[in-house]
Amino acid sequence: MELKILVDNQAKHGFKSEWGFSCLIKGKENVLFDTGASTKVLSFNAEKFGVKPKQISKLVLSHDHWDHTGGLDWILQNNNLKAFVLNSFSEETKKKIRENAELIEIKGKVNITNEINSTGKLSNSIDEQSLAIKTAKGIVVLTGCSHPGLTQILQKAKQFGKIHAVIGGFHGFKDFKALQGIELIAATHCTQHKQEIEELFPRQFKECAAGTEFSF
Repeated sequence: MELKILVDNQAKHGFKSEWGFSCLIKGKENVLFDTGASTKVLSFNAEKFGVKPKQISKLVLSHDHWDHTGGLDWILQNNNLKAFVLNSFSEETKKKIRENAELIEIKGKVNITNEINSTGKLSNSIDEQSLAIKTAKGIVVLTGCSHPGLTQILQKAKQFGKIHAVIGGFHGFKDFKALQGIELIAATHCTQHKQEIEELFPRQFKECAAGTEFSF
């Protein structure tokens, strides 16, 4: 199982950055999680990895914000795509997907593939879904912005097994004790307290940017 960061606020040499997030999950099926803020950056970075839209079978959108849905035009070039979105997404976003791919609206937890589960809709001020990915090392939790709160997301993900890693945007999360016992922490995109997390968990913390790859 491999995760490739396609879009992030920071980028490794040779990749482009923008305010947004996208990650490719390479397993028995290729699944794209979020699309960043623009087709331009997503397509450029995907090309650097040698990834084309038709190599991806499924799309999961964490929440209906521009910095996670802005690259939709790139992935929707694949008209055999299955797209999993929350039922509370805007009609505008759902219509755009429906015209180009198979739209699957979800509310509760659901299997995306045999290896990947959605937490289903979690809410605070904003509805969002995260992913729990089964790997040989344990569950990898993949988040978009963690608007419902990372603590709530981690609690929900624990039903799928022991959490090995958490990767993605943590937003304003500062319930740092919730990260205890997690072996890999890669805070990206919108994380506001990244420095504190790194100082508290120096061994577990991994720098992450567009172009970063993880293997589990």
